[in-house]
Amino acid sequence: MKKIGIDARLLGQTGVGRYISNLLFYLPSSSKITFYIYVYNKKHLKDILYNSPNALIRETPYHWHSISEQTVFLRKLNKDNLDLMHFTYFSYPFFYRRKFIITLHDLIPFFYRTGKATTGNQMMYTLKHFFYTLLIRNAVKNACAIITPSQQVKKDISHLFGKKYENKIYSLYEGVDKHIMNVHENISMKQRFPLPFYIYVGNFYPHKNIENLIKAFAQLNTQVQLVLLGPSDFFSARILQFIKRLKCDKKIILLNNPTDEDLVFFYKNALALIHPSFAEGFGLPLLEAAYFNCPIVASDIPVFNEILDGHFIKFSPHDLNSIKNAIQQHIANPQKFNYQELLKRFSFKKMAKETYILYEKNV
Repeated sequence: MKKIGIDARLLGQTGVGRYISNLLFYLPSSSKITFYIYVYNKKHLKDILYNSPNALIRETPYHWHSISEQTVFLRKLNKDNLDLMHFTYFSYPFFYRRKFIITLHDLIPFFYRTGKATTGNQMMYTLKHFFYTLLIRNAVKNACAIITPSQQVKKDISHLFGKKYENKIYSLYEGVDKHIMNVHENISMKQRFPLPFYIYVGNFYPHKNIENLIKAFAQLNTQVQLVLLGPSDFFSARILQFIKRLKCDKKIILLNNPTDEDLVFFYKNALALIHPSFAEGFGLPLLEAAYFNCPIVASDIPVFNEILDGHFIKFSPHDLNSIKNAIQQHIANPQKFNYQELLKRFSFKKMAKETYILYEKNV
């Protein structure tokens, strides 16, 4: 029986972690598994593919963007002698030369080279950007198939590297996380957030454009609050300091590491989700908000138009007045959208099935 590897080292992280979790959860039920599946994860998770008797968990404590990833992880993969490897993130062993598929979630560093997306100095940022570019170019050239979460990312790859790669790029839409659909909201949050509020859900990297959102919201003459929900890290700490400098910490609240139960509460009770990104590869919080009938106020960028098909209030992410006016418009006229038909286009279960078909095609 042939062997397929899946890189699950980012399981537990936001964004890519949800992608991996749902891929692994739905993959066994997408078809009768006819391969051995090697799951490479930083922790030993016995039930990660509990429906498949052919799953083997391979403990892989080698962090992404590390020397051990490029050396020890590479040796481990070569020793396992896989027929096909699926790298689920752009960081992978550069010198891996057997057949592989890669998921490229976005190409944002190519378009937004700010120098701010690092905890180090400018020289470190330049070095990291060089290796990022090297990895992506190598992946686009050598992967037997490339998975993207949207048509927009496929267009970006073709634009940057040439249309000759289009035939091996597959845009597979993601969906609403399996767990968030089945948990109960944390109703205790009602005591902490008695005032009406808008929410942002996601990371705080520079391309997310949170500083412009904060500036615009701080100018509003309203009792409504803005709650920023995301991980606790260097970037969130920087955002917190920015809020304090503007002296709007009563109006704009940063809540780190929300649970899924917390997120369900916020999606169900928010006036709307605000998503101000300059660029995205997809936008899982948009689908989660739509699932809970939470209206969306977001950047007028190609990928959001692709996903939401006009079912949102738009603004220019580069224009503070545009952001402020869009929020004011929603406060004055809290528009609702019908997302039921829209959501039928998106499914992690369907994505997992289509991914499995790619395995069969390329093994």
